[in-house]
Amino acid sequence: MSSDVRRRPITNAVDGTSDSSSSKTNSSSSPSPDVDFNSNDQIAVAHRKPNGENDRRRSVMHYAYRPCTPAHNRIKESPLSSDAIFKQSHAGLFNLCIVVLVAVNSRLIIENLMKYGLLINANFWFSSRSLRDWPLLMCCLSLPVFPLAAYIVEKFAWTKRIADSAAITLHIIITTIAILYPVFMIMRFDSAVLSGVTLMLFACVNWLKLVSFVHANYDMRMLVNSADKEKEKSASSNIEYFYDVNFNSLAYFMVAPTLCYQITYPRTTCIRKGWVLRQTIKFIIFTGVMGFIIEQYINPIVRNSRHPLKGDFLYAIERVLKLSVPNLYVWLCMFYCFFHLWLNILAEVLRFGDREFYKDWWNAQTVDEYWRLWNMPVHKWMVRHIYFPCLRIGIPKGGAHLIAFFMSAVFHELCIAVPCHIFKFWAFLGIMLQVPLALVTDFLQRKFQNSMVGNMMFWCFFCILGQPMSVLLYYHDLMNRKVNTK
Repeated sequence: MSSDVRRRPITNAVDGTSDSSSSKTNSSSSPSPDVDFNSNDQIAVAHRKPNGENDRRRSVMHYAYRPCTPAHNRIKESPLSSDAIFKQSHAGLFNLCIVVLVAVNSRLIIENLMKYGLLINANFWFSSRSLRDWPLLMCCLSLPVFPLAAYIVEKFAWTKRIADSAAITLHIIITTIAILYPVFMIMRFDSAVLSGVTLMLFACVNWLKLVSFVHANYDMRMLVNSADKEKEKSASSNIEYFYDVNFNSLAYFMVAPTLCYQITYPRTTCIRKGWVLRQTIKFIIFTGVMGFIIEQYINPIVRNSRHPLKGDFLYAIERVLKLSVPNLYVWLCMFYCFFHLWLNILAEVLRFGDREFYKDWWNAQTVDEYWRLWNMPVHKWMVRHIYFPCLRIGIPKGGAHLIAFFMSAVFHELCIAVPCHIFKFWAFLGIMLQVPLALVTDFLQRKFQNSMVGNMMFWCFFCILGQPMSVLLYYHDLMNRKVNTK
């Protein structure tokens, strides 16, 4: 009986033909484990055959995946094993995390509303104190005076009416006043913190644009006046050579979503009005989400806390960890609202083509990599006007990095300390501490050769501990200042 089964010709699963050679082989040995009987494909092929081939279809169904057919044909790894985990798609698990995150946070929101009620009020958006901030509004509206003054100086410099040394001196005076004038207005008038922060952000952007405009024009004048201009032109074919300063280019640059000045920018062909409307609606929604989280979660936690550097250490850690999650949500919403929605809306309205406002900073393996990916307009400005100029005058790379971080720390301190009227240098120290932290994460990355270690270190130190600690420090110092001034 067994020998009859072995000598029976095997019908081909696809075309139904008999394979006598296969029968001879099977008479002496069992089916080879290297043969891959893809029975599901055979059945699918059989079902696609015309009606006139019913016999062939029946033969396939009869011989496909027999009890004696090998079920294990090659070496395979489990999908979650270390050798195969990164070769699999984890889209389903990602979707599960999103569902769990939405469910858990929905429960927490409902529990918070049932326990405390709706804490947000209209004063978050507008208060009677905002009416007293009109000097800051007038200061903000007067900031375009400084680009106009810089344009006039450049015009005189290009037409040889003033020397380059005089132009540099005038530009230093203009840029210095451009940043000190808003600082004086904020310190002179006891304005709301939000109004002061807004004005300082506009002032810092205005200053960075001014420096780029002046530096780019100075560099172009040096190239034009250079004796070996043709040599440098052939070596730097991507540099735009021009012989006059352009007011239209400056006006476009001052409102464009970039900090690096150039004569022309890549432009799109049209404005997608429907797309702009959709992004504007998203911007309004996410701004409301930020306001809700701040009023409903962050403010109560901060009010019920003590100064993190005074009192019980464990209590301070508990407050920081409790504040870290809502603070992280606000920070991510702020990133999405500003760097993605607002800058893209502005770019679409102005038909600005280069919209690489950020890269995949969430995959950063080191702190240094995060700062190169997080804020591309500022990063390009730093590389163009700070880092490489420092290298060209002989400063080593480490020193150039330190100078770039120092500039960033100064502007972070201005944007936070000036509106709060507190000069404790928490923001400055927080940025400067990124330098040794970058060295630590670089060392860990080289030591473990694992991208997950550096990425987890970045999220832990930067978002879970650093930002909540800064919020608590500035809040309590601000409250102490208000108490002392009464």
